[in-house]
Amino acid sequence: MQKILKFLPHALAVFCGVIFLDSLRYKFTNHPNTQEIFGRLSEWAAGLGVGGLFAHTGLFSQYVIGSAEMLASLLLLLGILPKFRPLQGLGALIGLAVMSGAISFHLFTPLGIDPNNDGGGLFMAACAVWLSCAALVVLRRKEIGRFITLTGSGLTVN
Repeated sequence: MQKILKFLPHALAVFCGVIFLDSLRYKFTNHPNTQEIFGRLSEWAAGLGVGGLFAHTGLFSQYVIGSAEMLASLLLLLGILPKFRPLQGLGALIGLAVMSGAISFHLFTPLGIDPNNDGGGLFMAACAVWLSCAALVVLRRKEIGRFITLTGSGLTVN
């Protein structure tokens, strides 16, 4: 059981990292599925008076979200190396935030859970990544706490 617990964080990090990295090919190439999702969100936001929020240059554009996913995957995967272990928890926190937004927008906007007619696969992947990131935050809570304490006091992490 101890061996499983020792490698579980790394398995979760690889799972999340692979999902995040795979999504980049859609976001950074302006794939039609990405256009559909962010287009629906843009229309919805415009109806609320915050047009452009999800547009190509918006605060929550596919490029901004993709960049956050790329950063999360980098930190998650770097954290497999013992020297960079605290970064895994930070990557999980970023991933948790991004996936919380994704799940919320799927559930509480006209986007719905099946915007690409894939049987809800995208939504289910978001839920699986959210659960994995949440588990990683719990598993890496001590490292996250130490990192926040050290960086908050002006010291650097070795």
